Amino acid sequence: MTRLLTYPLAIAILLGTTAMLAISNHNAKPGESSEAALSADGAFRDGLYLGKLAAERGQPQRAAIGRWLTDHDRSMFTAGYLRGYNASVAEANAGSAVRTE
Repeated sequence: MTRLLTYPLAIAILLGTTAMLAISNHNAKPGESSEAALSADGAFRDGLYLGKLAAERGQPQRAAIGRWLTDHDRSMFTAGYLRGYNASVAEANAGSAVRTE
């Protein structure tokens, strides 16, 4: 009789532990910085590149968010675009300020 209860109990504990670990691993990895998370996001990297490109070409600041389907990807693309555009403009302004001195 004890043997019959031991196997189902062991299986229940194993399944419970597995479910708990699966849920806890779903969260962000410890030690991962926000910059690392941004650099791993494809929409952010795409926006960063296109923002820099637009600024270097002298185009107006206008992010084409229609390239991405989800709201999360669109917001990440916009954040990357703005960062890339503003960094490129700031770099160009710093370079022109150095030349005029």
